Amino acid sequence: MISIKEKYTKEAIPAMMKKFNYKNVMIVPKIDKVVVNTGLGKLVSGKTGEEQKKIFSAVSEDLSSICGQKAVLTKSKKSIASFKTRAGMIIGAKVTLRGRKMNDFLERIINIALPRSRDFQGIDLKSFDNQGNLTLAIREHIIFPEVSPEKVKFVFGFEITVVTTAKNKDESIELLRLLGFPIKKSKPPSANIFP
Repeated sequence: MISIKEKYTKEAIPAMMKKFNYKNVMIVPKIDKVVVNTGLGKLVSGKTGEEQKKIFSAVSEDLSSICGQKAVLTKSKKSIASFKTRAGMIIGAKVTLRGRKMNDFLERIINIALPRSRDFQGIDLKSFDNQGNLTLAIREHIIFPEVSPEKVKFVFGFEITVVTTAKNKDESIELLRLLGFPIKKSKPPSANIFP
């Protein structure tokens, strides 16, 4: 199976240069980084300090094994009464991936995790923002083979943001499609039956 790095060099660069008329290889968009993050609000609300600690360590352990890199616990910057958060309180965990670890992670998502997730019909075009970044929501972290469902104490969802150097949505969609992301085809505008 061809790696994502090879696919980018051999297939994506030539195809992108042809489609978008880039004059220089350096202008061709690429994936800059992948940010994986999860919020822990629902899991820890109403739990004692000791229970919260167990949840934090279980979640960061699972996230670390999924990403192949240690997860960092994120803290709230300010207190928000309606969310029952205080400044400095742990509210989530995240991992920022670059280079080889990023490529390995993306290959596992495309080839293993997404096909294993329930009712998955492809990545919706609405998941892309206008800056050319893709944000995917994973409902259950147990779709990753690194996590054994029998040992899991808490099932949690997380977000994966694929940050590209693309200037707009179209460039980003084309780039990720060429790299093997299962992106849905856009529906053609429905023809008006009445004249």
